[in-house]
Amino acid sequence: MEMPPIRYARSGQVNIAYQITGEGAPLDLVLAPGTLSHLAFSWNEPRLLQSIERLSQFARLIRFDKRGTGMSDRVTDAATLEERADDIRAVMDAAGSASAVILGVSEGGSMACVFAAMHPARTRALIVWGCQARPTRAADYPWGVTQAEEEARVAALADQWPSREYVRGWGAGVGQEADDSVVDAILHRMQMAASPGAVVALERMNRDLDIRDVLPTIRVPTLVMAREGDPSLEPEAVRDLAGRIPGARLRFFPGKTHYMGAPWLGIDPEPVYAAIEEFATGSSPAPTGERFLTTIAFFDIVASTLRATELGDRAWKDLLDRHYRVTRELLAEHRGTEIDSAGDGILATFEGPARAIQCMQGIARADAELGLRIRAGVHVGEVERSGNAIRGINVVYGARIMSFASAGQVLVSSTVRDLCAGSGIHFGDPEMRELKGIGPRQVLAVVD
Repeated sequence: MEMPPIRYARSGQVNIAYQITGEGAPLDLVLAPGTLSHLAFSWNEPRLLQSIERLSQFARLIRFDKRGTGMSDRVTDAATLEERADDIRAVMDAAGSASAVILGVSEGGSMACVFAAMHPARTRALIVWGCQARPTRAADYPWGVTQAEEEARVAALADQWPSREYVRGWGAGVGQEADDSVVDAILHRMQMAASPGAVVALERMNRDLDIRDVLPTIRVPTLVMAREGDPSLEPEAVRDLAGRIPGARLRFFPGKTHYMGAPWLGIDPEPVYAAIEEFATGSSPAPTGERFLTTIAFFDIVASTLRATELGDRAWKDLLDRHYRVTRELLAEHRGTEIDSAGDGILATFEGPARAIQCMQGIARADAELGLRIRAGVHVGEVERSGNAIRGINVVYGARIMSFASAGQVLVSSTVRDLCAGSGIHFGDPEMRELKGIGPRQVLAVVD
């Protein structure tokens, strides 16, 4: 197989490198890569070339380098999970793919899960290899390392990149028994794929990821796989991830490596490829997407009645028109969709929580120049499409959060915080609030 051309998809202001093999196959398979990839250098590693050729036998294989790595634009900060999931959409658009089987490998499993939840109509099926819902332990999550251990690992990368320890163990998970020649080849590709600063930023962002609240909203056929002796994750964490996705299948394969195939350990990748092919080709067309994961934002003007009384009807109408004009400009800029408006309030949806928060902050600043103050609530959850409207308990959830916000404040749910890792957005300490009709939930204030 000859290396096909490398093309670029535009995702916002960033160019995402992608490559297509297996043209003419009956279905599309999008591969969301692990921490580091390099489209061109992949063709120099026999193991990766074997994978490309095998997957391209039954699918039009669409591979890409995540922003900041490989042949994609080298951005200064690590991409958020929201941005990376949207990069899948951009690559599919550029490749002319209306729907595809999404294969998320290792760290790419998180972005694949988020994409499948947000875009069920474009996800024919979801396959996850070697991934867990969060990398660090928590009071209700006993797997992974502690935050302090993870921080020490990440800090060491700044001085020791590329590190053999990273490749053999917790990072790439090649396995302790791998030959030095194998480790050297992977070290070389990783060094070409990202700089020390990029790796540190990426691993720090990954340290804070938690997709547990996303997993129950996935409504597409899902297959979760891993190796029993994977040195970079725990089998029970993989079982936990699969158990949170409705109807997900779970399969383990023997071997002490993170890789689908490891000839250096005598591990044949064919059983894994066969499982992927069987699941991908046997999947039904993508669902309609009437239920999907989205970011819900409510905001309104504080003390609007008092201000209207002070100004009078005509002046208040003129001010309100200016407010709505700038609000809709900012919604368009942040790719928000206005769902409903009533009086001085708006319900909008966004493709990700960081984008929603940034939009709310922009509206607050613009309104301050008009002498107005808004309050906002942001939540991420599954909703049901009803014509141009959305329905469901999570819509109520977002409205209830907004009701606790004070003038100039943006309040969010804990799910929003978990999905904003790496965005640079800061939050105050969580507070328990009794949300009417929902119960006690954590809410957090966005800190400027």
